[in-house]
Amino acid sequence: MLKINKLTLFILGIASIAVLASSCKSNQRSQTTGWEYNTPENGGFEVAESQEQITGPGLVLIEGGTFTMGATEENPFYEWDNQPRKVTVSSFYIDQTEVSNLAYREYIYWLNRVYGQDYPSVVQNALPDTLVWRDRLAYNEPLIHTYFRHPSFQYYPVVGVSWIQANDYAAWRTDRVNENLLIETGILDFDPDQSNADNFNTDAYLAGQYEGLVKEGKEDLNQEGSGIRAVRFEDGILLPRYRLPTEAEWEYAALGLIGNTLYNRVVERREYPWNGNGVRTDESKYYGSFVANFKRGNGDYMGVAGNLNDGASLPAPIGSYWPNDYGLYNMAGNVSEWVLDVYRPSSHEVVADYNPYRGNIYKNVKKDMDGNVAEKDSLGRIQYVEITPEEAANRKNYRKANNVNYLDGDFQSAVQADWLSGDDPDINSTGQMYDYGITTLISDKSRVVKGGSWNDGVYYLSPGVRRYLNEDEAASTIGFRCAMIRVGSQVPGK
Repeated sequence: MLKINKLTLFILGIASIAVLASSCKSNQRSQTTGWEYNTPENGGFEVAESQEQITGPGLVLIEGGTFTMGATEENPFYEWDNQPRKVTVSSFYIDQTEVSNLAYREYIYWLNRVYGQDYPSVVQNALPDTLVWRDRLAYNEPLIHTYFRHPSFQYYPVVGVSWIQANDYAAWRTDRVNENLLIETGILDFDPDQSNADNFNTDAYLAGQYEGLVKEGKEDLNQEGSGIRAVRFEDGILLPRYRLPTEAEWEYAALGLIGNTLYNRVVERREYPWNGNGVRTDESKYYGSFVANFKRGNGDYMGVAGNLNDGASLPAPIGSYWPNDYGLYNMAGNVSEWVLDVYRPSSHEVVADYNPYRGNIYKNVKKDMDGNVAEKDSLGRIQYVEITPEEAANRKNYRKANNVNYLDGDFQSAVQADWLSGDDPDINSTGQMYDYGITTLISDKSRVVKGGSWNDGVYYLSPGVRRYLNEDEAASTIGFRCAMIRVGSQVPGK
């Protein structure tokens, strides 16, 4: 009997090895057609090995989940634009710190090197507005000349950057990171002579409109090819786009509730990115020090000389104070931050409960007469155009390109019939409901600003607080950080 059991175990072991071996081979063979992948003899259809997304420079992975978005304490101004609401945010990446002066100067330097001679306006349009430091009843003139450029401030958060400029920076960062990935993997060589339209742009490269200095290239298994090809997005080398975080992503990351979660339950909701309702640390070495950079009261920006509470009268360096449970710095205080959303007082009530966001304007890559991707523009960028009503006519999930005002300022949400006039009642009702400068300061250019700054009271340190500013304006109290989608598994290693 014992011999039979051993024999049975031996046979089962051999069978298991055979199954394992066959399963390994099946990874290189189609489970639906039986054809083998990555074989020139079969046509050269390539399938990259399944792998997790790498973490881009400067980013921290935020494991998503469900949380209560909105107010965590009573609003003293009775605005009520952040009613608590349960939503789910998928996993994503976000910068560990705010974007620094040094990082933004690297961007300006690149723009000047590539576009400065023939397109100087590109550089000028990207420069921060250093005049935001001026105050009619204060002497801040030295900051105009020093804050952005002096080495002492290089690791301080960049300010004076509009929402539009922040988005442009994120797009540029995407291209520089992906170009570096191709260089590090030996696909391309660094090209120091890039200028004007001849510069690396991720979309242009994927569309075959930028070749660069090819080093080794990517092996082409298609027998009809040249043997070397450009990288495709399917190869898993290039990263998705850097961008501004949505309001929900930013608020979720700021709260850092992962530190208070036990058995699928939040055991302590937070008012701030830390536990408790105070703003001082209880660490013995720093006992009584403030955990963020904010304004304590009229005329008190940093405490008394000899025992400064936060050591910063204006912004502090980007890695200052204590990180939250996600390892993120200055998610309360220092500078407020731009997020992606268009501001509406009622957004919390009507937006989706999964990855909520207001501001969608759907676009497609511009095509030429033959249906191919249109030629890139003079700056080397692929062109995008809003989808047409004809393209959206048969859709059930959207009916037009611009959905900024959907259920808040469009025809569907109009109440007064006398608002409607002309051939396009949708536009007319929107204009009446948001008559900028007359009945409201809210417009389609209003973008959400999150987090308190060095110039704000403690109330604004709560991640649920919302404010807004026009997308083309800037302030000495507003900076930004970038984010990126997490593709594949929501939890690393699973």
